[in-house]
Amino acid sequence: MITRNSVEGAFPVTKLGSVVNFLDSKRRPITESERIAGPYPYYGANGVQGNIDSYIFDEPLVLLAEDGGHFDDPRRGIAYRISGKTWVNNHAHVLQPKHGLDLAFLCRVLENYDVKPFVTGTTRGKLTKAGASEILIPMPPLEEQRRIAAILDQADALRAKRREALVQLDSLAQSIFYEMFGDPILNDRSWPFAEVSDFVAGFESGKSIVADDEEESTSPYRVLKISAVTSLEYKPEHSKAIPAQYLVPESHIVRKGDLLFSRANTTELIGATAFVNETPDNLLLPDKLWRFVWFDKPRAAPLYVRQLFQQMRFRYEIGMRASGSSGSMQNISQKKVLSIMVGNPPLELQKIFSARVEAIQAIKSNHRLALIKLEALFNSLQYRAFRGEL
Repeated sequence: MITRNSVEGAFPVTKLGSVVNFLDSKRRPITESERIAGPYPYYGANGVQGNIDSYIFDEPLVLLAEDGGHFDDPRRGIAYRISGKTWVNNHAHVLQPKHGLDLAFLCRVLENYDVKPFVTGTTRGKLTKAGASEILIPMPPLEEQRRIAAILDQADALRAKRREALVQLDSLAQSIFYEMFGDPILNDRSWPFAEVSDFVAGFESGKSIVADDEEESTSPYRVLKISAVTSLEYKPEHSKAIPAQYLVPESHIVRKGDLLFSRANTTELIGATAFVNETPDNLLLPDKLWRFVWFDKPRAAPLYVRQLFQQMRFRYEIGMRASGSSGSMQNISQKKVLSIMVGNPPLELQKIFSARVEAIQAIKSNHRLALIKLEALFNSLQYRAFRGEL
């Protein structure tokens, strides 16, 4: 993460507003229902939001989130490059570098910048044009900018390869599932039909806890956010502080081997399921995440059930059973989940699948460790680059 202090080093520093043109007056939002699908990308604060049949811009530019960006976690990225024929809505500033500023370098400076000092608003932070103009930018000579951008691009490419390998491994697990079991909802392999309640005993949940101030909390415990499972991979870092006086029930602590399920989320994300391979011992379940409860004599392999719950058609079935007004948080009851009917293959076959998935998980663990090292390398390079130490 880059801060306004970390750019103060060997290079001159200037304000963003003096080295870029804001092309915000040209951007135009169009609601999803009014957009006509076409060949051109439609961009918002966090990247491509869809496609459209026309375009506004046709040149290399940098987009910087105005509102709706990851201002609380800039490591996820708040700026990115675009080029070619594109359309941009009003949730991202459109930046055109002036003479003497390399576009790739500009994006590398801004992409993980901590802009909270320049953000206004309490409920939904907004980086106004006036605020963005005050962001401090290091200004080495142009050739040095290009050298720095090239080094960071190379390091980023290595990270991207590791991430792509992880995606491919996930696809491999899904391919093995379909090869062995077919479609669980259509049951095109003619397995005996069963309700989810026939092999899942039920669910346990935690409690809704009002988050405490991150800097003032003294509790050793934290409670998970629903985003901890949204990506279908368990992410323990997605958690928040809790009040020091809260008495923690033992049953609410997340454990290695848990299978977690999001019983409340948007229509697209409800039902997200993730397996806990490893976890700190101080994390708690919230009320919106369930833990699967198994029968004393197992009737299903947890890794099989995880993959079952991650299948597209199964997720669609969960979404159809969820309730909630349009555009709001959707919820689903245990009864509705447990009553879903699926083809139920033999437990021994599920165990064979689980063994194959465990082998894939071992490979993924190695890739994750390598990715962590690459992330650390990139962060170090980024910090040193903008201080003139690269």
